Parts: sequence; C-alpha cells; structure tokens
Amino acid sequence: MASPQLSDLIDELLSGSGPLPIVSAGDPVLRRPAEPVDDRLDRRRLGRLIEAMRETMHAAPGVGLAAPQVGLPLRLAVIEDAAEVSDEVRQVRGRVPQPFRVLVNPSYEAVGSDRAAFFEGCLSVPGWGAVVARHEKVRLRALDEHGREVDEVFTGWPARIVQHETDHLDGTLYLDLAELRSLSSREAMTERWAQPTPTAAAEALGFDLGAAHSDSRPPTPSGGPHAHS
Repeated sequence: MASPQLSDLIDELLSGSGPLPIVSAGDPVLRRPAEPVDDRLDRRRLGRLIEAMRETMHAAPGVGLAAPQVGLPLRLAVIEDAAEVSDEVRQVRGRVPQPFRVLVNPSYEAVGSDRAAFFEGCLSVPGWGAVVARHEKVRLRALDEHGREVDEVFTGWPARIVQHETDHLDGTLYLDLAELRSLSSREAMTERWAQPTPTAAAEALGFDLGAAHSDSRPPTPSGGPHAHS
C-alpha cells in the first residue's frame, strides 16, 4: 500500500471527473526528485492514476506527461505520439509514431555522442518553446505498468520524449537545458519557426546551433506542431 499521505493525495486527485489539472513552472513539485514507485502503491490505484494521466495527456494535448506535472512526486510517466507530421519533418526530426507506453521508475543513458537540437515545449510551461540539444539515441531502463522490465534503445524524437519526461522526475525542466536566446512564444513558433529545423531561428535570434549540437555535457545516466510534454 502507498503511504497514507500519498494515497490520500492520489485519491483526492482522482476524485473528480475529466482531465487532471496540470501544474505550472513555479510549483515546487516540479523541482524535487520524485519518489520511486514501489509496492506501497497498490495496483488498482496505480492503474486508475495511469488512465487519468493518459486522458490528461490526450486532452492537453501532449506526447508525454510525468506524474509531477499533475502534482504527484512519483517516478511515473506516460508517453504516446501519433506523429501526425509531414514527411519532411518525420525524416529530419526522426519523429515516428509511438504507441502508448507507461514508464515506471525510468532512467536513461546516452548511446553514442550524437546530439540533435530542435524546438520543444512543455505542458507545465504553457505558451512557450525553446531549442534544446538532446542525445540522439538513449537507452531506457524502466518497468511497465505490469512490473515487467523495459530495456530499450530509442532514437530521434522518441528519444527526446523519453529524456524530457524522465528529466521531469529528477526535477529538471526543459528550460534548464535550453538555448535561452531561442525562447519563443507559441505564436512565434507557429508563424516564424515552423521549419523542420531551427536553423532560421538560430540565424535570426542570434544563437549558435553548432554549439548546441556539440554540447559537451557528459552523457551521465538520468535518474531522469512542436511536441509538448
């Protein structure tokens, strides 16, 4: 069973109808490392929470949602991407459809040194996006909703989603990793920077895409339109 405090928090969250409220940047729950999901959280309650998170992700809409984004300090996330984009975007960004996946206690590590820089956004930072250089390929380790081990390599946009959601569970927002000169409103991204790559934005806004791609941060394992998650 979950601790009484966590159980009460989950039950209160699930007591309403419709999508769950998404917390915004500035809420401390987004800045604290989340607690592992363990056998203190019963399967029935976990299943209800997963379904509510899936509904919330679809309604937002987004391609991923982490438990801290709905106010719960748990190492739990859901991802899903229909990847309804042009062939050019699909090819350049490596954005391919991802089925619905549940990530319990996920972590990732880089596979190789290649990085890719693209605009991304976040449901907890509504109305804005920025360019983030991320590992092009990562190895994900997690459990699924049935407690089965997941050990899988993700490439391209799916790898970006995995990194973004797992970072949430470590108290990291995408803006912590972003090229801040690229920060753009949703309107600007739609009207000015809808190209498959952020090359035009880099030239106009004065940031170095080459530096972003060659970011030398070590590939340490994580304990954690433009897609939003």
